[in-house]
Order: sequence, then structure tokens, then C-alpha cells
Amino acid sequence: MTISVGYSIVIIAVVAVVTWLTRAIPFVVFGRRQEVPKIVRYLGTALPTAMIAILVVYCLKAVDLTAYPFGLAELISVAVVVGVHLWKKNVLVSIACGTVCYMILIRTLFAV
Repeated sequence: MTISVGYSIVIIAVVAVVTWLTRAIPFVVFGRRQEVPKIVRYLGTALPTAMIAILVVYCLKAVDLTAYPFGLAELISVAVVVGVHLWKKNVLVSIACGTVCYMILIRTLFAV
């Protein structure tokens, strides 16, 4: 299947417009107000923690604790993420270190 250049340009344009709209809508909705509504402030504090919790559950849902390596790579990597985050207080560095640790473990020590 061949995709034409025009089709690709249309896809890029639609993605660009939608991205711009998602960033502009909050300014349109709340731009004239001096104070942000309470629900928006609540969501701003509650959602990041909820999203991280959902991601942790999603990432660990397929871990088999009854077969070798018994989830050791995942457990060690989660510990690395927590440790690095407590040390550096930087989410991106924590996630990057945990990901690198996990990839090294599954490709070397726990390769099946």
C-alpha cells in the first residue's frame, strides 16, 4: 500500500491543528478568569499521582510470580526507580534509569 504525499500532508496538518487546539482551549476557557476553578486545581494535584499508579499497575500486570525469574527484573527495576527518584527528585531520570536497568536485566541476567 502506497500513501501519497498529499495524504501525509493532510495527516500532519490535522495532527498539528488538534495539538494546537488542545493547548489553546484552556486559555480560551479560563483566560478571562482571575482564579482557576477548584475542580481544575484538584485535578491538577490528583491526576499525576493517579496516572503514575495506573502506569505502575499496567506495567506490572503481566509479571508471572510462579515461573523463573519470578518477577525479579521488575522488582529490581522498580526499586531502582524509587531509589533514583528519592535521590535525584527527577521523574525523567528515575524512569530512564529504571528502564535501562530492566532492559539490561532481561537481556543478560534473566534471559530465558
